[in-house]
Amino acid sequence: MDKTPNDVVITGIGIVTCHGTGKDPHVALLSAPTAPRPPIEAEAFKPYPIHPLPEIDWSQQIAKRGDQRQMENWQRLGVYTAGLALDDAGLKDDLEACGTMDMIVAAGGGERDVNVDTLIVDEGLKRNDRDMLLNEKLTTELRPTLFLAQLSNLMAGNISIVHKVTGSSRTFMGEESAGISAIETAFARIKAGQSTHTLVGGAFVAARADIFLLVEGINAHATGDWQPLWSRAEGGEGGGMVLGTVGAFLVLESRAHAEARGAHIYAAIDAIEGDRGSRDPGKLEDRLARLSADMGKPVSGDTVVFSGASGLHDLSARENLALQAAFPAAPLRAYGGMTGHALEAQFPLGLALAALAIDTCAKVPPFDPAHETAMTHGARHAVVTTVGYTRGEGMAMLSAEA
Repeated sequence: MDKTPNDVVITGIGIVTCHGTGKDPHVALLSAPTAPRPPIEAEAFKPYPIHPLPEIDWSQQIAKRGDQRQMENWQRLGVYTAGLALDDAGLKDDLEACGTMDMIVAAGGGERDVNVDTLIVDEGLKRNDRDMLLNEKLTTELRPTLFLAQLSNLMAGNISIVHKVTGSSRTFMGEESAGISAIETAFARIKAGQSTHTLVGGAFVAARADIFLLVEGINAHATGDWQPLWSRAEGGEGGGMVLGTVGAFLVLESRAHAEARGAHIYAAIDAIEGDRGSRDPGKLEDRLARLSADMGKPVSGDTVVFSGASGLHDLSARENLALQAAFPAAPLRAYGGMTGHALEAQFPLGLALAALAIDTCAKVPPFDPAHETAMTHGARHAVVTTVGYTRGEGMAMLSAEA
């Protein structure tokens, strides 16, 4: 593809998963001869396993203790990871660049106040005037920053306060679709010349009792021992999602802006698109086929497909077949099996991993050896997909600079 000044390139990567913080542990994962068994927390929320938060010194990116205290882990993780991305791009201490930097955050409803939830339920068992009870407790028990969950735009606000990113700001809500829309919007604005540099990403904390209540409402969470993702999707014990605590932020720039300041370019984003619709038989497959066609067909053996499949039984099996049909020569890697499924952060995480693989020309090991084939070439191109566990699909094509 011919280079143009408004090409969208990745110049900063901030990443936190159960494997650690920053690029190094994730480059090690992507270039290992065989994929390790990922860290799992199996006891705290038994029978539901999760991929846990790694050890983090928050003060490395959030210097003031007061700032740390007024955030829950969801916000701390987002602010911390955003700082990693800015550091990596060489923009953290550039007040002028941060002052004009746009920001797009993919956010959920934030962490709920479980104590207030519990209080309302307990009191509701003793009273019949539950409408009045609810109004009483919401006006007397909640902190100002909560509506039984933290305000979604607080993450963007705290990134602005801590890291001085004060250009335009947008927050998208809506699980996986939020992460897809955030990246897609950042890409479109830079491509159209409406932005030159944007911080974009999200964070998700798996260790939350309210999340288990949400996903188990549709019998979506895996139980028992951890299994690789495609094997898990075959059903039986272990079938379903295993959630993961993840922070993933990217600095996206126009090629002209990046080259003018001599920035390191990890990869270029050639195409990106999101969609949503019915999951009736054949309709999901049709949308994935259309998205795949819009990415352009791989022309060499150095393309890898990073699938953000959720692990949810039938849905992931359908996604697997659709991707194999669309990209038959490209090895498939279900990265959520190694990091956990991260809802709003899932698509940004896939792009971060793909950019690192391309930058290091990694031969990414099979994450599920029973269902994934080995790579014969180092990665120079990557397709990244995310299929939401209830709705929304997204896909992007990344390529190396040389």
